[in-house]
Amino acid sequence: MKAASFAYERPRSVSDALALLADPAGEARIMAGGQSLGPMLNLRLAQPPRIVDIAGLAELRSVERDGDALVIGACVTHADIEDGRIPDVTHGVLQQIARGIAYRAVRNRGTIGGSLGHADPAADWVTTLAALGARVTLASSKGRRDLAVAEFIQGALQTALRPGELVTAIRLPALPPTARFGYAKACRKPGEFAHAMAAILIEPDIARSRVVIGAIETRPIVVDDSSLFGGAITDLRQQFDRDLADRLLMQAGVTDPAARHIHVSVLARAIAEVAA
Repeated sequence: MKAASFAYERPRSVSDALALLADPAGEARIMAGGQSLGPMLNLRLAQPPRIVDIAGLAELRSVERDGDALVIGACVTHADIEDGRIPDVTHGVLQQIARGIAYRAVRNRGTIGGSLGHADPAADWVTTLAALGARVTLASSKGRRDLAVAEFIQGALQTALRPGELVTAIRLPALPPTARFGYAKACRKPGEFAHAMAAILIEPDIARSRVVIGAIETRPIVVDDSSLFGGAITDLRQQFDRDLADRLLMQAGVTDPAARHIHVSVLARAIAEVAA
């Protein structure tokens, strides 16, 4: 099947792109890497009258340090991160996650901002960036605002983007050298969409931790206190509270016991990694 006809726009600047999005003449969809939108167009699951292609905007491919944070342009690709072409403030976490996304052909085109904007529950960045405490910068012709990733993702394929808004950057706080990070996911085979994933960040120096359970049919489950799952980092593996994780999944609408079992097992793997 081929895509329905649409007007194709390739703006030369972010301001031009925002002007096109604000145009009341017709609904526009943003295309960055096109790894999600492209198949949807060809299957006619999406039939927007206008596509605004932002992949070539240098403004959205910039990366800079801002104090203790790293600001990553929305059109930085997964491959850019995987290959170490941007600074790393996470002690290898970013590269670890990037190299596990789909296949190299997808990573060459897919973008970090596009992944967040699409908000597929199975997307690695949705869960990981929520765990890392990242924030997303949104722009429109009316101004800019920023939200925590955990707040920006509102459900499966649902975000806090308003009409006319565009994801322009992700702001990632630097991790201290003592931080510990664990990540796990379950896929039918490598490169396929995950049907369960979990991430856990522990920063012992400031007594802060966060557990995120992703790849569920709503927004990720975020718990800002890993001790709820079993205590200090040294006892997490031995004292992991599987019943609590199961209850949280039930409350999030995961009613299938087999699906909950997979999610709990994946969370246990992430905890084992961070506690190793």
